[in-house]
Amino acid sequence: MSQQLNCLGLVCPEPVIRCRSLLASEQPDTFSVLVDNSAAVENVSRFLGKNGYTVAVEQRSDAEWALEAVRREGDRTADETGPAEPGQSTQSGQSTLSGLFGQFSHSRVGRSVVLITTETLGRGDDVLGRALMGNFLTTLPEMGDQLWRVVLLNGGVRLACEEGKPLEALKALVKQGVSLYVCGTCLTHYGLMDAKKVGETTNMLDIVTSLAEADKVIRP
Repeated sequence: MSQQLNCLGLVCPEPVIRCRSLLASEQPDTFSVLVDNSAAVENVSRFLGKNGYTVAVEQRSDAEWALEAVRREGDRTADETGPAEPGQSTQSGQSTLSGLFGQFSHSRVGRSVVLITTETLGRGDDVLGRALMGNFLTTLPEMGDQLWRVVLLNGGVRLACEEGKPLEALKALVKQGVSLYVCGTCLTHYGLMDAKKVGETTNMLDIVTSLAEADKVIRP
């Protein structure tokens, strides 16, 4: 009988962290995960998919999903000679940063993340602030290849949900190859999970990792 991770009642990013810990310690061929919100379904499914598993999702009720994970043949997240896992130590006894955040590439130059936490830019007048945010987003392509990822948190997630200049600008950025992360916990809080029109629903672990990997973080 396969293992089961009961992540009911756990907030982002704990379900992903528990899955990562299981893969780091045991790398099972099959296991299941129980979660209680659609954001966790997306986050866990994406994480497992990136780490060599096929995931089948069963919605058992309005507040319970079961994710059945099966390792793809020939796929492993790491072998015995691979890098230290999160919380483990290297031969020198030093806990590895790469074990916590993944393998960083230090050969990159100018990899920038734009962190947006509100739907307006600046304070004083919200109508003006929304117009300025639209202008800001439509100007981001001028950064060229330096722009790696845009992260939307808190009220900023509305930009990926509501029709208007900001949404069209975000769609254009994604089309140009810019990664767009939209906080799943924030979408759930505002009741916007089904309203998201662009971007990848994500969790705080992915967001923190993005900020750590970036050469520059821009917060307008």
